[in-house]
Amino acid sequence: MRKIRVEPATVDKQTQDHKKKQAALYKAIWRWHFYAGIIFAPFLIILAITGSVYLFKPQIEQMLYQDFYEVKQQKERIAPSEQLDIVTNHYAGAVVTSYRPGEQATRSSEVNITYQNESLTVFVDPYNGNILGELNSNNRVMNLIEEIHGELMAGTTGDRIVELAACWAMVLIITGIYLWFPQKKRSFAGILIPRFTKGSRVLRRDLHAVPAFWITGGLLFLILTGLPWSGFWGTNFQALVTNTGEGYPPSVWVGAAPTSNIKTKDIAEVPWAAETLDVPKSKLEGFLPVSIDNIVEIAEREGMHPSYSVIFPSSKEGVYTLSAFPPKAKDEATIHIDQYTGAVLADYRYDNYGPIGKIVAVGITLHKGTELGFLNQLVSLLICLGTLLVAFTGVYMWWKRKPNSGLGAPKAPKIKNMKLLLFLLIILGILFPLVGLSLIFVWLIDLLIIQRMPKAKRFLNA
Repeated sequence: MRKIRVEPATVDKQTQDHKKKQAALYKAIWRWHFYAGIIFAPFLIILAITGSVYLFKPQIEQMLYQDFYEVKQQKERIAPSEQLDIVTNHYAGAVVTSYRPGEQATRSSEVNITYQNESLTVFVDPYNGNILGELNSNNRVMNLIEEIHGELMAGTTGDRIVELAACWAMVLIITGIYLWFPQKKRSFAGILIPRFTKGSRVLRRDLHAVPAFWITGGLLFLILTGLPWSGFWGTNFQALVTNTGEGYPPSVWVGAAPTSNIKTKDIAEVPWAAETLDVPKSKLEGFLPVSIDNIVEIAEREGMHPSYSVIFPSSKEGVYTLSAFPPKAKDEATIHIDQYTGAVLADYRYDNYGPIGKIVAVGITLHKGTELGFLNQLVSLLICLGTLLVAFTGVYMWWKRKPNSGLGAPKAPKIKNMKLLLFLLIILGILFPLVGLSLIFVWLIDLLIIQRMPKAKRFLNA
């Protein structure tokens, strides 16, 4: 068999072409990483700060509202119906919307009411009936933190921005790993630990790249477990889970399936897996509704976690809904009860969830920092602090390197073979539609505006 001889010059040219392609791809990914970082760093900083605070919601609220929360345990408690009468007598014309007995013997009861166009939470001592105080739901500190964290206090627009920032954070992680991955063998310095003796420029780079590596897994986890709450991706993902049979199973219905088109999330705040559960109807109109005392007895009989709340029916066909948000996902429960007979119409627990529902439920409690207690809070806090460090050092690096004229972005490379980069972007665009839409938007801006404006082109190094 005749061997084909490859000339050294041909080999060198192939090697050089390969290196040029690799260098061009590296610059392109660096450019995407740069722009994504500059644009979304402010939002990631907001999410990390608010997330750090929200992790400690139980401790913070206990400290802020101690006078409202804590009561002295006595031998006998006042019936829930009597507690509600005390509240409605004190707030004439108020409509009770929910009741929370309290998860401990030393915890006050909470009665949520609508009063003079306000949503109030009234705290009641369950032993003597004293009203301990009230809070406007819109003014609770942690509610404000949650609203900033979830939607930047900007409604649907804010929700989309948060989702977009979270999705692009994954792009930053993927491109960052590519840029961080050592091209040549060297020591762990600069890869796993910062280099403190190589000058300020190298140290700035290491204080950005090294912490980013250490928090990558945890940050990805927080992003993925937070996305089910998002208004666009989360809603579509939830619909997919339900339509593929991974949502609530028919077995949760004690009787026939309901004819109502109302979803449980429309009438009550319930665990994620139960949000799309159809609400049944109370069938015996005209009868007197059962009392809150009976509903509490049913909740105790059915083994509801003591953190549960009772949401009152808002119509003649409505139902009582019991909803529990316990620290651990395995204790979650959502129950619908006929308001006239007290019959349990639906009982939906963690054990009823499909595999995906269980994964999401545990992911959410881990995201909130409750599943594993203080250790969970501490680990998540470190991830949030690491995210802040990475964001600040990234912006600081850019500021120090930025020229007086221009944005200081890496120059746009000429890549002949864009298959790998395009493949990655298409996959991300499909998995996360807002990323895909934003990519199309940026491409159109570049094609129709930037490329036709020489000053803008020079400013962006395009």
